Amino acid sequence: MAIESEPRTVYAEETRLQEDKGHPEIFEECQATKDWDAPSDPPEFPEGGWAGWATAVGAFLVQFCGIGYTASFGVYQDFYTQHYLINETSSAISWIGSTTAFLDLTVGLVAGLLHDRGYFYHLMIAGSLLEVLSLFMLSLSKPDQYYQIFFFQGLGLGIAVGLTYVPSVAVISHHFQQRRTLVMTFIAIGASLGAIIHPIILNNLLNGPLGFANGVRVSAGLISFFLLTACLCMRTRHNPPATPVNSIVGARKCIRDVPFMLMVTGSFLFQIVFYYPLFFFQLDSIKHSISINFSFYSLVILNGANCLGRFTSGFIASFTGVPNLMIFATFSCGVLIFGMIGLSNLASVVVLGMVYGYISGLSNAMGAPLMALLTPDLSELGARMGICFFALGFASLIGTPICGALLTSSYTWWVPALFSGIVSLAGSMVFTIMRYKFLRKQRVDVLSLDTQAVEVEP
Repeated sequence: MAIESEPRTVYAEETRLQEDKGHPEIFEECQATKDWDAPSDPPEFPEGGWAGWATAVGAFLVQFCGIGYTASFGVYQDFYTQHYLINETSSAISWIGSTTAFLDLTVGLVAGLLHDRGYFYHLMIAGSLLEVLSLFMLSLSKPDQYYQIFFFQGLGLGIAVGLTYVPSVAVISHHFQQRRTLVMTFIAIGASLGAIIHPIILNNLLNGPLGFANGVRVSAGLISFFLLTACLCMRTRHNPPATPVNSIVGARKCIRDVPFMLMVTGSFLFQIVFYYPLFFFQLDSIKHSISINFSFYSLVILNGANCLGRFTSGFIASFTGVPNLMIFATFSCGVLIFGMIGLSNLASVVVLGMVYGYISGLSNAMGAPLMALLTPDLSELGARMGICFFALGFASLIGTPICGALLTSSYTWWVPALFSGIVSLAGSMVFTIMRYKFLRKQRVDVLSLDTQAVEVEP
């Protein structure tokens, strides 16, 4: 505002000189200009309030029911492999989970654009209804009917989660600015908490007296209650722009934004291998002759540590910075995935599950804050998140089937672990380059602002 007010002051001084020289008509024009009321600045962020925190709780529940449920597919992977789809390969079964993860993210491209146009409530209601319907229809699927399970769980559930994921994250920027990273890490905890609770529930339901059909129905009922609560809690604060953001223009701006594109590339590489431990950790534990009862809780250990990582990430990022924490987390995940080659006993399952879960939680929680940090105009945040998630969706789609194919029916565990570790380290290197480019761009922008300020001075 200072830069805008200074030219008006110069203009007023010039008109006074004109008036002294005998040009009163110009002075009257100046006087009218001085009396004009400039439009007021947009209201500052409330940084919370009842509506803000209620929205954060609703977004937490959406993450719990959406990404948290998708991350629990390892239970279904084990159950389908050993009981329900015994005629299908591990790679074929993993396509169900990877398709869900793919649609979770790629549908975000459409959801992000619609969110920026003011369709937040429509997306939340439609996505919630579709998710509940897909789970209830999944309970009607029959054994060895791969196409039924793929349609309802792979396609239906994936589209439903994709409709709600991006809007539930982007709406936080309506209510928070200074606390945005902290609140985004809070709602990210919902996904990891869901990935803890859902495996416990599903393992006991699917392998218990209720069986597959009734077990999935109970799970669907729980999801219905939480999503209804989320829809009642969440509120938008900003009106959609009178002229919606042009998606083509937004895409061009993203392509020209080198740090943002490097972030997308690094995230793409890391996303390829992200679901490998989540989908195969429980099966890996069982195939190494570790107690089945304990193996059922291997994912709980991993996701419990993941939840702790997401919870503490906001505090750590306040000291390290978001880009630095992302680099550290992705590099460490690559090293730990190499360590999965040595998984052979109960102690190794506990240690790897806890350490990898915690570090991967740091990287998960930093995704949305990193996108917000690299987005200069927050009115484009929904669209940019959609574009980024669209790319990440393809990584999720191909990642676990590749790992399943490398695993083979002989369960050669070191091959997919080696592949996943190398790709994760490559992603970390790209994030390092992104940080360098981002800092360099910031320096150029600061120098440009300083130069403009000097030119404006009278």
